[in-house]
Amino acid sequence: MKREELVANIRRKKSFLCVGLDSDIKKIPAHLQQEEDAIFLFNKAIIDATQAYCVAYKPNLAFYESLGAKGWLALEKTVKYIKENYPDQFIIADAKRGDIGNTSQLYARSFFEHLDVDAITVAPYMGEDSVTPFLGYKGKWVILLALTSNKGSHDFQLIEDVNGKRLFENVIEKSSQWASSDEMMYVVGATQGKMFEDIRKVAPNSFLLVPGVGAQGGSLEEVAKYGMIDSCGLLVNSSRGIIFASQGEDFAEAAGREAKKLADQMAQLLG
Repeated sequence: MKREELVANIRRKKSFLCVGLDSDIKKIPAHLQQEEDAIFLFNKAIIDATQAYCVAYKPNLAFYESLGAKGWLALEKTVKYIKENYPDQFIIADAKRGDIGNTSQLYARSFFEHLDVDAITVAPYMGEDSVTPFLGYKGKWVILLALTSNKGSHDFQLIEDVNGKRLFENVIEKSSQWASSDEMMYVVGATQGKMFEDIRKVAPNSFLLVPGVGAQGGSLEEVAKYGMIDSCGLLVNSSRGIIFASQGEDFAEAAGREAKKLADQMAQLLG
């Protein structure tokens, strides 16, 4: 999906919501857990209930890989279902890959050619040759980890070099030489608040994937205040707060209500 298509969809839906499909087999409603296709059936219901309020879905690979072959099959079926039924949705594989060049090439092939998702999250620690194999696929995106929402993010990401520049700033500045803002986004946690101002100094035009709203306590208003640009430039993700809004048979309806709440807030912030 091209940048202009994503921006047009955000404006049409008046939403920049990404629904995280962190579909934990131990947390999905009990009446589904005995089904042969439990994860896919859960995802399908969540997608149908939320698609009107979001512009993206982000399955986290850990929740699928933990189930072995059955999990991968559920992931493949989920991606296929979205693409066939809601082709305007942007699909992000939250895989956090990144390895030596030839290995990254195979990861890129797996996600962009086999699964055919729109974007993949990538860890930048190993440098340029671990990231560039993911680039150059038409209409595909790399979403590079920059300043994440977890508590431990400060262990390394805020370390300053001799010039006082923090690691996340170096990551963004260096990686911006590898690809344009039409191919590369950055992960910035909603819990970082006013730090979005610093992010925008080094990534003024880039889209940011923003986890941490909802269960992790990030503020949607702060994210928009400090991180929004003319083309929006934000995909704000909510996972547990939406998909596990209810443990009962009304789980899909509850997810739809929570997604709508966030989308309504986003509509006001977009103006």
